[in-house]
Amino acid sequence: MKSDSFIRVLAGVVVIASAALVHFVSEWWLLLTVLAGLNLIQSAFTGFCPPEILARKLGWVHNDSCKKKSSSKDSCSCFMGR
Repeated sequence: MKSDSFIRVLAGVVVIASAALVHFVSEWWLLLTVLAGLNLIQSAFTGFCPPEILARKLGWVHNDSCKKKSSSKDSCSCFMGR
């Protein structure tokens, strides 16, 4: 899965889960929606997205901008921050 698609799906799941928690548990769960929104905004400006980093480390998404020249992981300049 592409990292952009993963982040959009994750944000959607967080917003829907937050809405359900607001309805069934407490209105304080709206803070989860606010935090998800703030993370999306800051990642658009800075390029830093902690959920994307975690998903890459877990192997759930791949880095599309990374073009490997050989089979070695070290040859890729954007592999895990190298």
